[in-house]
Amino acid sequence: MPDLLPFLESGRLECGCDEAGRGCLAGPVVAAAVILPLDFKLADLNDSKVLTEKKRDQLAPLIKSTALAWAIGVVDHKEIDEINILNASFLAMHRAIAKLELKPEFLLIDGNRFNPYIGISHTCIIKGDGKYLSIAAASVLAKTHRDEIMQALHFAHPQYAWDTNKGYPTKKHREAISKTGASPYHRMSFTLIPKQLKLEF
Repeated sequence: MPDLLPFLESGRLECGCDEAGRGCLAGPVVAAAVILPLDFKLADLNDSKVLTEKKRDQLAPLIKSTALAWAIGVVDHKEIDEINILNASFLAMHRAIAKLELKPEFLLIDGNRFNPYIGISHTCIIKGDGKYLSIAAASVLAKTHRDEIMQALHFAHPQYAWDTNKGYPTKKHREAISKTGASPYHRMSFTLIPKQLKLEF
């Protein structure tokens, strides 16, 4: 696996941005924005999706302690239903960027689309969390923060097994929705239970 790149263009203050929870049936979408020092190195840092939960939990505090600046943006399930998940993902990133203690000169956005942030240029990078350190760091912070939220919600609604599926559409999650109905934290604009493809007699 090739090493992740430290920057897109040398000599400017770049910020990596990524989100977590876009495909979930419940809970918020969470984004992180991270500005790393040019000499930043952290063994095992990669796209959060290829890391174990244990490894993400180990890396998150190291990222926070060594980053020049980092911030989290959250858009809850009600806002997602109002503006749709794509716009909610962009809004979460905007909220994270706005909270940074340092203003970046350029944004590296994971994915292929983004609503421009006023005053800061950006580029979209498909699978950027597996290519650039700052985006990978943002992916880890977004994922660990969102997992903490879903773990807390799990205690009030254990039937959905959010402690393990974190709100993603697993078979057990959908069976629980079918059996007990939706919780106050489900995204009602999503297809919580797929329509039957055929009738069984």
